[in-house]
Amino acid sequence: MLTMLKEKLQAWLNRWGDGEQALAMAPPPSPAEILKRVRRLEMKLRRLVSEMFLGAYESIFKGQGLEFEEVREYQPGDDVRTIDWNVTARMGKPFVKKFRHERELRVFLVVDISPSLLFGTQGKLKSELAAEVAAALILAAIRSNDRVGLLLFTDRVEKFIPPRKGIRHAYRLIRELLFTRPQGQGTDIANALEFLRRITRRRRSLIFLLSDFHARDYEGALKKLAARHEVLVLILQDRRERSLAPLGIVRFRDLETGEERWLDLRTPQQVERWQQRLGAEWQRRRQLLTQLRVDFAEVVPGESPLLPLMELFRKRERRMRSGR
Repeated sequence: MLTMLKEKLQAWLNRWGDGEQALAMAPPPSPAEILKRVRRLEMKLRRLVSEMFLGAYESIFKGQGLEFEEVREYQPGDDVRTIDWNVTARMGKPFVKKFRHERELRVFLVVDISPSLLFGTQGKLKSELAAEVAAALILAAIRSNDRVGLLLFTDRVEKFIPPRKGIRHAYRLIRELLFTRPQGQGTDIANALEFLRRITRRRRSLIFLLSDFHARDYEGALKKLAARHEVLVLILQDRRERSLAPLGIVRFRDLETGEERWLDLRTPQQVERWQQRLGAEWQRRRQLLTQLRVDFAEVVPGESPLLPLMELFRKRERRMRSGR
């Protein structure tokens, strides 16, 4: 992701232009500071994660999955689609599979923590947006008695925590969201999704993917994962990434590769050309997610972290009603 560096905006850019260096040089936080920040975020989001939000989460996701319970002999009125043909052939008479509604979900949060998230022009970095939205989902799932796991990634899997229940587990996940220091420099969504697919083969899961999608060649991995699991996407974006301004000749630096280039943004016409490029990339991503039937929402600074989640829930509800 390219960061604007311009003389007259130097003070504005200092906050994130040296973000990687500041992160590397900062002393590790004390246990007391970690606990303080985790609880501060938890208290902030506890007020936001209201009964209405929990109700929306549970009504859309709880009980939608079916879990295999047993095989029993066919009885008049049973749905013929549940006949277990292998057992029927072996026993010489019809048997059906019996399922029960899942009372708890297995939820995974797959969160991008690559250097491109160390960007923000609206008073908040994209990495902070990711932490807030992910923490809201963690608290909602834990309060709904679901098991929650966390996968943090860059161009590698930085950390994986298997799903568990309980508020202590929620605190651990939030702590990792806030304080994990990435080792990788790029973004490899495909690698993260393939890792998760390998360890979730046995049981259908609910998966939230949070990223700014500054990556390539993830389409195949996303398609495979979405074919087996319920996948929902939250796209992290700063408003300046969608709306440029005529700032003159601007130097850009890629936060992940360090590569620099100059960009001519002196006139509205030149700005418009770059806007069209950005819009085309956004449209390509939108079409891909739509084709894969993966619901998505955009997360931008300046609004409650619950707004994109509620938008995502409404999209999922409409899809359920339409039977798609």
